[in-house]
Amino acid sequence: MSPEARSNRRGLLKLMLRMPALRGRLQTLSAMNDDVMALCGAFEDATVTLDKLRRDWAGGNRAAIVEYEELCQEIEKEIVEICSR
Repeated sequence: MSPEARSNRRGLLKLMLRMPALRGRLQTLSAMNDDVMALCGAFEDATVTLDKLRRDWAGGNRAAIVEYEELCQEIEKEIVEICSR
């Protein structure tokens, strides 16, 4: 499995944990739609960066943390919209 595929899969699993009501739909869509899997990968990247920023934050860049929190929320919102179609 390629690094990109692993990242996409980790993002999918995180989203499934965050949104249990959408697990089945998300799993089905991700298997059929490369764009959904890419969005899962983007969620993985954003959450990893957010976790790192939070860990390393010792009076650091609060604006970056807020930006990544918003990015994660936007991706989650887009996933909900896709799953609701």
